[in-house]
Amino acid sequence: MRRARNRGTSRTPLALLLPALLGLLFLVLPLLGLVIRAPWRALPGQLTSAEVWQALRLSLICATAATAVALVLGVPLAWLLARTEFPGRRLIRALVTLPLVLPPVVGGVALLLVLGRNGIVGRWLDSAFGITLPFTTPGVVVAEAFVAMPFLVISVEGALRAADPRYEEAAATLGASRLTAFRRVTLPLIAPGVGAGAVLAWARALGEFGATITFAGNFPGTTQTMPLAVYLAMENDPEAAIALSLVLLAVSIAVLAGLRGRWMSTP
Repeated sequence: MRRARNRGTSRTPLALLLPALLGLLFLVLPLLGLVIRAPWRALPGQLTSAEVWQALRLSLICATAATAVALVLGVPLAWLLARTEFPGRRLIRALVTLPLVLPPVVGGVALLLVLGRNGIVGRWLDSAFGITLPFTTPGVVVAEAFVAMPFLVISVEGALRAADPRYEEAAATLGASRLTAFRRVTLPLIAPGVGAGAVLAWARALGEFGATITFAGNFPGTTQTMPLAVYLAMENDPEAAIALSLVLLAVSIAVLAGLRGRWMSTP
């Protein structure tokens, strides 16, 4: 088989090899440029500044909170899409995955129209409970959860479809309710999928920019996450922007390395 693979590789048409190499350069070269142009000598000072740690701390807290929200809401939603039949299921699945292709800024505007002080739901939250989400730290969590939850739903739904439903049926014959069967049978079976989806959602929340700046603003210490700090630093301190970008790049590489066995083919 190895010889067959080598023969196939050696016979790669030049018309396919050249565009493939250009595509590889197109994707990798900007990242290499970021690493090459990084101010390595000034990097320790950049990363230990109070502003960087403030943005990093807020990013980690908000991304973790957004992932928790995605888990609480997304896992049941994925189960509903994978295990139940109801009218309009395809439409609901399309709506659930819409934030994957929706421009994040549009998502932020939509959140403002619904959860803003004059929004459909936000007006009621403000008058009844005094809760205001826009331009607050909880608003960052809401914006990040909105764009990150589809990653979790897709991952968990795929794991549920791959899991054998006969285990749940066996638990039901033994007297377990559907909720008990889900907690004690289904959830352990799909745990790898849930974990992978949670990591992807966390990474997406950590890198969220458009919906966050539109819905929550860019206030240091309150709503300024790492991507927003990079955007602001590009105008005043490019070296700080590069340092922050390197941190996000390292996190992204760590996520991909951790998920390699599940999401990428191994040689």
